[in-house]
Amino acid sequence: MAKLLQVELVAVEEKVWSGLAEMVIARTTEGELGVLPSHAPMLGQLTPGTVRIKLEGGEELAYEVDGGFLSVTAESVTVLAETALPVAAAARH
Repeated sequence: MAKLLQVELVAVEEKVWSGLAEMVIARTTEGELGVLPSHAPMLGQLTPGTVRIKLEGGEELAYEVDGGFLSVTAESVTVLAETALPVAAAARH
């Protein structure tokens, strides 16, 4: 089994999604960032845009966020967003 990340996506009012994922992709003030297991720890400021969570088996979840922070450790990613709304599969590129 491939190594996975524990991911938490939290908006101001609620926990939006929590689970295991292969990769998280988000846009920060430093540019787009892809996070895989064993990533160097970091804290980034999110810019408005889409956070994508790639699940084991190829499924992908996408959420529109309106700013916030991304906290990364070697085993986990926490997205603390102002707002986080699911993006319909048909609307994704």
